[in-house]
Amino acid sequence: MPQFRYVAVDSAGKPIKGTKEAASISDIADWIHGQRGFLVRAEESVAPSRLHALLELDLDFWRHLGKAQVAHITRELAVLLEAGQDIDHALRFLAETRENAHARRIVQMLRDQVRGGKSLAASLVQHPRVFSRLYVSMVRAGEAGGTLAESLHRLADLLEREARLAATVQSAMTYPVLLLMAATGTIVLLLTYVLPQFAPIFAQAGAQMPWPTRALIAAGGFLRDDGAWLLIAIIALILLGHRKLQEPAAKLAWESAVLRVPLLGTLIRRAEAARLMRTLATLLRNGVGLVAALGIARDVLARVTAERLIDRAIAEVKSGARLATALSAGDFFPVHTIHLVQLGEETGKLADMAQRAADIHEEQVQHTVTRMIALLLPAVTIVMGLVVAGIVGSLVVAMLSLNDLAL
Repeated sequence: MPQFRYVAVDSAGKPIKGTKEAASISDIADWIHGQRGFLVRAEESVAPSRLHALLELDLDFWRHLGKAQVAHITRELAVLLEAGQDIDHALRFLAETRENAHARRIVQMLRDQVRGGKSLAASLVQHPRVFSRLYVSMVRAGEAGGTLAESLHRLADLLEREARLAATVQSAMTYPVLLLMAATGTIVLLLTYVLPQFAPIFAQAGAQMPWPTRALIAAGGFLRDDGAWLLIAIIALILLGHRKLQEPAAKLAWESAVLRVPLLGTLIRRAEAARLMRTLATLLRNGVGLVAALGIARDVLARVTAERLIDRAIAEVKSGARLATALSAGDFFPVHTIHLVQLGEETGKLADMAQRAADIHEEQVQHTVTRMIALLLPAVTIVMGLVVAGIVGSLVVAMLSLNDLAL
């Protein structure tokens, strides 16, 4: 039977950690319940590898937690509060059971601030790199309405969805990136080491190499002698470009160009719509007003174009306009989003329709990413294959010319 690591709370509210063999997590929960405890988390125990240990190192320059870690903390806090624990004991439990040292420090600081008389929302504000404005607003609304556990569950759902979507994209991009790196390494090796081996042969024969071979050897020599400076120049250009894109005008111009790319533009629009609708649905269900919810949702968007549209929508909604009409003005968000928002406003179920729109667009984003990766893999393979074939072809031409000289 597999072995599980579990974290639980006993009848006195003290944390319990351990390992136990069981057929499933349900069996672990039943066993804990028989001990008059409450299961918080259980996962199958796997022997840690050296790579895993390296990734778990607490580096001083690592100043924020990933969404998956924040979602984990949020879910456990919701479970503990739902089980009847007060906020002080729940935070103490979380601090004592964190494996990541930085997460442990964050939770302990939250507990100290709460014990000092601050609300949980006011404590979260002190850590803006970890807890977003959306997070703080959800917690504040939950505290005000006496539904903190429910608000935390919704936050955990939101963070888990975003983490899964990001993990899907990263996983899909892993193979193309590795393929590109391997092909680039092969090309650099051919240019800097293989091709120069033929230069002495032609020198001894008193022949001149064909111009394609000479050009490739010159390129290889440049990479060998000045490749480090070229790399530095490329990094500098990237950094300068990134700095320039922090300016609103430059960023807006860049976004306008990217949005005109057929498949990529559609992907960006759907991703922004999914992020906006998911956040809006979560806030509305938590009792936040529409105008305030739009203001908070604006901060989770990644595009200046979308942010300006939301600013305009907030002004129009304040003046009495429908949200669907305001969102359709910029021709940025997909038509499906506009129709579902309009339906939600007409039926009084805006939160439900926003949730539905987010689900649809997240699924579309995953399908679009899959299609893009399916197109990217053969494209990278073909381009790199052509480059390698060109280099090898130049070698063949050079050798044939040498044979012709001998005849």
